[in-house]
Amino acid sequence: MAESLSPLTALRQRIAAMAGVQVAESANLASLGHAGIDARLEGGLARGQLHEVIAGEADDASSAAGFASMLARRVGPADATIMWLREGDAQRGGGGLYAPGLVDLGIDPARLVIGVLPDPLSLLRVAAEVVRCPDVGVAVIELWKSPRALDLTATRRLAVAAESSGVTALLLRVAAEETPSAAHTRWRVRSVAALPLEADAPGHTALDVELVRQRGGRAGGRWILEWDRDQAIFRDQAGIGQTGTPPGIEPQINRGAALSGAVVSAVPRQSPRPRRRAG
Repeated sequence: MAESLSPLTALRQRIAAMAGVQVAESANLASLGHAGIDARLEGGLARGQLHEVIAGEADDASSAAGFASMLARRVGPADATIMWLREGDAQRGGGGLYAPGLVDLGIDPARLVIGVLPDPLSLLRVAAEVVRCPDVGVAVIELWKSPRALDLTATRRLAVAAESSGVTALLLRVAAEETPSAAHTRWRVRSVAALPLEADAPGHTALDVELVRQRGGRAGGRWILEWDRDQAIFRDQAGIGQTGTPPGIEPQINRGAALSGAVVSAVPRQSPRPRRRAG
């Protein structure tokens, strides 16, 4: 009887081992909760990789930062540290990250560690060290325009560091041109008006998101999304863009005055106080 059970036991062990491999593989992908996007990504956003989020215009900076924050919320563990690295010029000119906006996206500001660096080269050097640290959950690397220091070699360095440590790195670029990059995916984010709720209450955060590039996979999808804070997932805005918009076709977008769907806004810049001269 024991001999007759041996093949069955071996089969069960083999199935269990195969299931373990499948679980390990799926653990490397973070579902975004949107069927169309997850299908285009073949299961979800890859963890432990470098991903690029671009706001082509400065006016789209808050929306792009909001999208990066939403990805960080989906990809990292609920209590993981989010390292956000910025340039000093961005901090001075655009203001700091807005804590109530992070809360509205479902992110505890206590999880956020902000590093302000004097120039792009310093920022990229520090970013490479941060991404190598496996104790970091997600690293957001924010750069404005197209600095010379951000070349293909720099992005390769970040990509290799992410793959070796398992840290997901989000390269947030504002008012930037698309340049060669080693990023696993590239997203272009534009602002879009939120749809009002009942009684003209402010609607959910809305974004126009385009998957421009995916290494080893399909790209070209474009979606008009809302962020469901309670479930921390993306969903279509009023049914728009369920399967992605084909390239070359402009989706129908509500571009009216945006309501106050919360994104990661910057604190308004204040006029400097006059300095007192020494008596």
